[in-house]
Amino acid sequence: MYRTHNCGELRMSHEGETVTLAGWVQISRGFGGLTFVDLRDRYGITQLVFNMDEDAELCQRALKLGREFVIQAEGVVRERSNKNANRPTGDIEIDVKTLTILNGSKTPPFTIEENTDGGDELRMKYRYLDLRRKSLQEKIIFRSELAIESRKYLAEKGFLEIETPYLIKSTPEGARDFVVPSRMNPGQFYALPQSPQTFKQILMVAGMDKYFQIVRCFRDEDLRSDRQPEFTQIDCEMAFVHQEDILNTFEGLTKYLFKTTKDIELGDFPRMTYDDALRLYGSDKPDLRFDMQFKELNDLAKGHGFSVFDDAELIVGICLKGKADDMSNKTFKQLTEWLKRPQIGAKGLVHVKFQGDGSIKSSVGKFYTAEQLQSWGSYFGAKAGDVLFILSGEAEKTRTQLSALRLELAAKYDLIQPGVFKPLWVIDFPLLEWDEDSERYHAMHHPFTSPKKEDIVKMESSDRKVLADIRADAYDLVLNGSEIGGGSIRIHDRALQERNFKLLGFSEEEAEAQFGFLMGAFEYGAPPHGGIAFGFDRLAAVMNGSASIRDYIAFPKNNQGRDMMIDAPAGISREQLDELYLDTKNPNLSAET
Repeated sequence: MYRTHNCGELRMSHEGETVTLAGWVQISRGFGGLTFVDLRDRYGITQLVFNMDEDAELCQRALKLGREFVIQAEGVVRERSNKNANRPTGDIEIDVKTLTILNGSKTPPFTIEENTDGGDELRMKYRYLDLRRKSLQEKIIFRSELAIESRKYLAEKGFLEIETPYLIKSTPEGARDFVVPSRMNPGQFYALPQSPQTFKQILMVAGMDKYFQIVRCFRDEDLRSDRQPEFTQIDCEMAFVHQEDILNTFEGLTKYLFKTTKDIELGDFPRMTYDDALRLYGSDKPDLRFDMQFKELNDLAKGHGFSVFDDAELIVGICLKGKADDMSNKTFKQLTEWLKRPQIGAKGLVHVKFQGDGSIKSSVGKFYTAEQLQSWGSYFGAKAGDVLFILSGEAEKTRTQLSALRLELAAKYDLIQPGVFKPLWVIDFPLLEWDEDSERYHAMHHPFTSPKKEDIVKMESSDRKVLADIRADAYDLVLNGSEIGGGSIRIHDRALQERNFKLLGFSEEEAEAQFGFLMGAFEYGAPPHGGIAFGFDRLAAVMNGSASIRDYIAFPKNNQGRDMMIDAPAGISREQLDELYLDTKNPNLSAET
């Protein structure tokens, strides 16, 4: 056998045993008549020792070992004289008697250490080397554990794991599809699924009343640190359920995953309506690890000659506790410039500083008396040492801008305690959202989301204000300011589904062509049903305090959607293009194709 033990397994209890290890050379170093080699595999590192006095030839061979050589070593476990308390195997070493080089290695293009010297693009090109780093291996291992535990929980609750197709039909709703040409059906295309939505609903019609799948999904959209063109969902659907049944089931899953993989006990998850989330935090995925709720100042701040406030639809602010002494005029200027960037687009920032000596300083002090500013402070519950930050303007934009400032202040002043997790259910989303560019409604979640029963009557209205007030039985699970999952109770009645398609601007012919198979299934006894999908990559990242999902994906794409290791996407031959009935005169084709 290549090994009797792995490189993280041996302890003092193995002293005197003859063992065989195999792995990669982390580092080798010579000291006088001794040569030391750190041997690594995914389980850990064990120190090997070669003694010149005992076997000079063996020691010379060990001196020639390079980084990342693959070797096999047989020897005797003994106690180390110079122990390493930072390593689980640090009390022992292997007195090597036999060395076999299984494969050599070129010098790696970056160091395979915790703090590597390789940039993102280089490490993605040599992903197989990057994956040897312990920090990255731990994240991939965690992802594996998370998947296994998810399956355990859902199987225990009676869910069936059922696969759905990867080659489906393209639909215009949602993000852009990745399309796949069909050789056997000239001029026709499959699409890769953005989610298994319609198939899991059909499984409910089919009587499979609890479905789940840890499934790959595909979206051809702009990328960022927490988004990839292909990603994984824990996709679930249940029949004969109300919203509360789903929230309780998947709150239970989240608690179970935290307990089994992180040994963290989560309490019950609070609920917050979509409207309250926007009003109090300016976001439908608020981070509750710190305070700073919004407070509206229209009644207190208008009518005092400050036109910026007097002409604004909304005046709203937040209170930063205990940081007044840390904030100079330069700090306020920097924050103002940060808010004015095109990404945020604020026109300015008003501050009120309650100083330790009881005095008040404000950027609008010439428009408001000290008593008026003090009334603002009382409204916010501000004390000496606190600072108010106030924005004004169009309501929706202003709330979004203040939300960005809230997060920036939390990061700048270390308001978020590491290792704290604050989950939240956001419920009662609007059914529809108006798009100014296309001048029509889009589904806030997707076209199959059910309106609340009491709001169905509003679907008959032509008044945009009435339609905007239609609430959906839709919900998102938010964790530390990130959307971890989302779902809804679905429409299960053909007439209601047709009515919803009409609101979304579908003609009867378009709705039938794209989703006739689903509406047809509704005519054969479709049960009430609903579900949820967790972003699996994002869940793994957020549970470990990571901002990027890339480290939790074995072979991720870069920000241009390219696989740097295999150099994809790439051209294909003209013969393949001809077989697929695609244009072979494309000027973007490479010379090879």
